[in-house]
Amino acid sequence: MRKIIAIGESILDTVFRDDKPVSSFVGGRIANAAASMGMAGMPVQMVSECCNDHIGDIIVNFLHTHNVGTASVDRFTEGSTATSMIFHTSGNGKKLINFFNYPADRFDVVWPRIDEDDIIIFGSFYSIDPDMRERFYELIKYAHERKAILIYLLGCQHGINCRITKVMPGILENLEIADIVIATQKDINDIFPGETSDQAFKNHIEFYCSNFLHIDDDAHITVYHRNGAKNIFPDANKQFLANPLGWQAGLASGITYALIEGGIMHEQVGNVDDETMAGIITTAVEFANNAALDPARNCIDENFGQTKAAALEALANEGKESMSNSPTSAI
Repeated sequence: MRKIIAIGESILDTVFRDDKPVSSFVGGRIANAAASMGMAGMPVQMVSECCNDHIGDIIVNFLHTHNVGTASVDRFTEGSTATSMIFHTSGNGKKLINFFNYPADRFDVVWPRIDEDDIIIFGSFYSIDPDMRERFYELIKYAHERKAILIYLLGCQHGINCRITKVMPGILENLEIADIVIATQKDINDIFPGETSDQAFKNHIEFYCSNFLHIDDDAHITVYHRNGAKNIFPDANKQFLANPLGWQAGLASGITYALIEGGIMHEQVGNVDDETMAGIITTAVEFANNAALDPARNCIDENFGQTKAAALEALANEGKESMSNSPTSAI
């Protein structure tokens, strides 16, 4: 089976209500997407970094529990694992405070093996952080050269504020090598202020990448193609408002699952027809809604994962049987 490489931050979120901690969980869209993919039977590796401290142990154990490989997670010794404090305020607002202490030598990870048609998921501020950008880009550029499928989650999570003009070159480089770009309206507002999704695609994304999935504030999904063609999926918002983090992570994992299940390879991903894309979105939303059910989990549940893993295994077995029965197999 094709491999999935998830490249993103390792962080522990703690949620506060009335200034009292009420829950703690591994955060980040990429890490939670990796957890869902591991539970759904996909061979996924996490490429990240966290300190060799207790919080780092919590994150690595979380990944192991969800069948995610961690050979490419750098356990540095100088510093501390990143944490985020999320304070819920009146009116459904929230305030985020981030703590991190990375070593000066960042992203000293062991590169995973990447082959043609493997799938790479990357994004958020982790993909444009100036402190590690050079090494990060070397890896995703290598994946692009190997003809892997690259899925780019545009935007920044965890309330990180940065000067967009400073990191825009990294964003454009990411867009240039991406095969699929996913962004919420908040992401568009942060990076391309004042622009609609139509304008962002036409002015910035279409030139680099032909597939753009936009999620509006009600989780309606619009899929853009080359030459401005688009399809709108209005009924995707079942769980989005209750748990945006889990929903977005689940969506990314569902898209990956659909690509593998449908046998969509690198050469095909830029020319997916409307019917196939509708099937991809249906699967992705199914994953997203399940992953968002429990805000303390943010990934698919065990029963859902077992069902999806069994389906992939059956598909793989059918492929093996077909190969063994082909005339050339007896030569």
